[in-house]
Amino acid sequence: MQKAQCGNTPANKVPHVGNRVWGDEDEVVRAVMDYARRRILRAPDPVAGARSATELALAAGTAITPWGIGAATALKLFDQVLAPATRAQSGSANLAYIPAAPTRAALAFDAVTGAANIFAGTWESGAGAIHAENEALTWLTQLLGWPSTAAGCFVSGGTMGNISALITARAAAATSGPRPADGWKIVCADSAHSSIRSAAQAMDVEVVTAPVDQRGHLTGAAVNTVLRSTPGVFAVVATAGTTNAGLIDDLDDIADACERHHVWLHVDGAYGGAGLAAPSVRHLYTGIERADSFIVDPHKWLFAPYDCCALLYRDPAAARVAHSQSAHYLDAIDRDVHNPADLALHLSRRARGLPLWFSLAVHGTERYTKAVEQTLTTSRLVADAIRASDHLRLTIDPELSVVLFERPGWGPQDYASWSAWAAETGTMLCVPTQWDDATVLRMAFVNPDTRADEVIDALLTLR
Repeated sequence: MQKAQCGNTPANKVPHVGNRVWGDEDEVVRAVMDYARRRILRAPDPVAGARSATELALAAGTAITPWGIGAATALKLFDQVLAPATRAQSGSANLAYIPAAPTRAALAFDAVTGAANIFAGTWESGAGAIHAENEALTWLTQLLGWPSTAAGCFVSGGTMGNISALITARAAAATSGPRPADGWKIVCADSAHSSIRSAAQAMDVEVVTAPVDQRGHLTGAAVNTVLRSTPGVFAVVATAGTTNAGLIDDLDDIADACERHHVWLHVDGAYGGAGLAAPSVRHLYTGIERADSFIVDPHKWLFAPYDCCALLYRDPAAARVAHSQSAHYLDAIDRDVHNPADLALHLSRRARGLPLWFSLAVHGTERYTKAVEQTLTTSRLVADAIRASDHLRLTIDPELSVVLFERPGWGPQDYASWSAWAAETGTMLCVPTQWDDATVLRMAFVNPDTRADEVIDALLTLR
């Protein structure tokens, strides 16, 4: 029987019908890729901030219409109205929160990752991409001092990484007995990231706070005291680089306490985990090799674009038990390999680790070490200048690349006014925070292009 034909299309050819729906998109693709190339290669955006919702709506107008506004108009709208209303993350003067300074190689390959449209939840669908991601993860496990059998995956950010690790910890604890009468509990310090409390709320578990010492660190002694008196604890969360002050908890002593009480140790290194690559501070992480799980956000201090968190398990078996999904349409998945969907709270996922892998492959790990060390050097030079200043005071000695300092005699409104002025004038992005119930200023150095002399000059405006 002769095969049916569609119009004038040969019987053995599948008709290309895409352009019948979307029109000719060749010019659209060329325009967008050219814009992306120019955007990646140009200097970082100037210091900027959000516009009000009313002002932005008026400036942007209506872009989603029945018949479209066309590529040129849409790109112009993004470039001239929408993008300038976002904060410049990669600018060297952005020292607020924990910014991001991705390499141009990583940014460029993020475009390739999107263009490839890879489903990277299972090995069967995304083997090549997952292999590359795993190579980047192996570099991280080597920095941790973990065995070669360790494994993990990339998730969207620290919040997803933390909750996935804690779900795994609870599942591991449940194998030893039923849910305690008064419920499961997590132990952490007040300085732990807010995502730990969010995870606990989502998991319907209690957070028990252990006190920090005078240095601001969670200690093994404090954890041991809580574990002795608190039944139902299934995990302790320690922090390797607190978001507010960049402090590293006493990991080795905390690991002792966890081992003594047979409790899972999770280390949140979302920001500070990158310091593992820097020989000058590696000793501060002693004991991290004993953790059961760990996260680090390459989009913070490892020069990758958003959104990218590496979630790792020293022994991934418990994660596979906790997270593997079952359904008839999933029965054919090979469970003998490390499917990313089996290691975290997700199923569908893009290969978000590929930009990091590409940048590491292009530049090499030694250059990454140099870049992290450069930011540490910059933060130390700025801290030294604040110590020597006659109008500023260093709040605490920095351990990593976060610097807290104050202007004696100023109150909360003074700090807020100066911070707003510095942002509006393009001097720098530096925001107030709280330390020991007092308002201080905070700078986070994660960009190797940030120059200490320029920051020090900017601080003169605090007189």
